[in-house]
Amino acid sequence: MILVTGASGFVGGHFLKKLAATGASIRALYHNHLPDATMLIWPNVQWQKADLLDVFDVEEVMRNIKQVYHCAAIVSFDPTDKQRMVHTNTEICANLVNAALDAGVDKFLQISSIAALGRDGTGREVNEEAQWEESAYNSAYGLSKYLAELEVWRGIGEGLNAVIVNPGIILGAPLQKAGWKHGSPKLMQTVFKGFPFYTDGITSFVAVQDVVEVGIRLMQSSISAERFVLSA
Repeated sequence: MILVTGASGFVGGHFLKKLAATGASIRALYHNHLPDATMLIWPNVQWQKADLLDVFDVEEVMRNIKQVYHCAAIVSFDPTDKQRMVHTNTEICANLVNAALDAGVDKFLQISSIAALGRDGTGREVNEEAQWEESAYNSAYGLSKYLAELEVWRGIGEGLNAVIVNPGIILGAPLQKAGWKHGSPKLMQTVFKGFPFYTDGITSFVAVQDVVEVGIRLMQSSISAERFVLSA
């Protein structure tokens, strides 16, 4: 059985849709965002509400799981969310890694972010060898994903078969109407309204379908203990 965290969210929903089409047996988790009726009818999907900060919930949902697609995370650039986001994104990843090790899962995919590789303000191009540096240019979201990655690398050191992807800004249509109000799909509102200025520098973008395709291919491969930047 496959476990997908954040399955009612933007990225998790697209992973779930693709995996469900393969006929695989899936346990799909949600916390705050209930899945739409259209998602509830997908075949071979067992929906389950879970609090990934609760180790007992995590232990329960990890039963009989062979693969973990970890997509759940808080995404916010509101300064008032910093403490909650850093704590939540780090702790839920630590809990999942621990439970995956105990359950002996076959493979674990961490959906991280290019923000987890840090930025120092020099304008240098970021690649898979980049090391996190403390900098005022790093976002709280980037810090939360960096700390979550450390938990995955710790798990790898303890024997977990895992791989990490670091997408740029993920673009695509959410599968639920409410999804336009959260995460990167909300950027479309800004694009529609227009932007009054341009900034220096560049950023990275990638289609959500490509993130899903690469993630599934990595899970089906023998590749382990590596990270991959995903950029269009």
